[in-house]
Amino acid sequence: MASLTLPKRSIPSLLPNQTLSPRHSLFSHNLPIISNSSQSQFYGLKVSYSSSFSIPSSSSSVKGSIFAKVNKGTAPPSFTLKDQDGKNVSLSNFKGKPTVVYFYPADESPGCTKQACAFRDSYEKFKKAGAQVVGISGDDPSSHKAFAKKFRLPYTLLSDEGNKVRKDWGVPSDLFGTLPGRETYVLDKNGVVQLIYNNQFQPEKHIDETLKLLQSL
Repeated sequence: MASLTLPKRSIPSLLPNQTLSPRHSLFSHNLPIISNSSQSQFYGLKVSYSSSFSIPSSSSSVKGSIFAKVNKGTAPPSFTLKDQDGKNVSLSNFKGKPTVVYFYPADESPGCTKQACAFRDSYEKFKKAGAQVVGISGDDPSSHKAFAKKFRLPYTLLSDEGNKVRKDWGVPSDLFGTLPGRETYVLDKNGVVQLIYNNQFQPEKHIDETLKLLQSL
């Protein structure tokens, strides 16, 4: 699972519905911190605390990462990755049927588990729509295999170790570029992107949005 080191009294809570008043600085000492414990789970990120933290400047490479390279109406870059059984799987294998490709931060994290199980629970609806579901994260195949077995996931999980595909597709990151983004793409039977949906903090909404689009294809 990804990890991040944060200062004890610098970073405000970045949980959903957190609102900052214009009168408060992002680093005000009066704002709440993520957790009082030494470690916590944050939507796919293991968070620990230390006395130092470096914030990217506006000119850093993180700024450029928020602009997706894949757009609606285009065909995304091809890839070949290993699935949870260690077999090579290419994007071209899914051509001919609508395909849902969802990038998520990490196996076993609360938000990612909720999202994975929501796809599982709606899997028959996706099959009825003639669509395939593919999940991608930076975890290795053995992690995917354990994750799929534990939660009885009936679809393919691909291992993007090094996050090359994530970068090629331009999936934006969250939390100052340290938290891998949660983004879903719906490709039609010709491999052309028809929907891009990004929502880090409401994992289950990815299922609602993708089904809504698939039912209109």
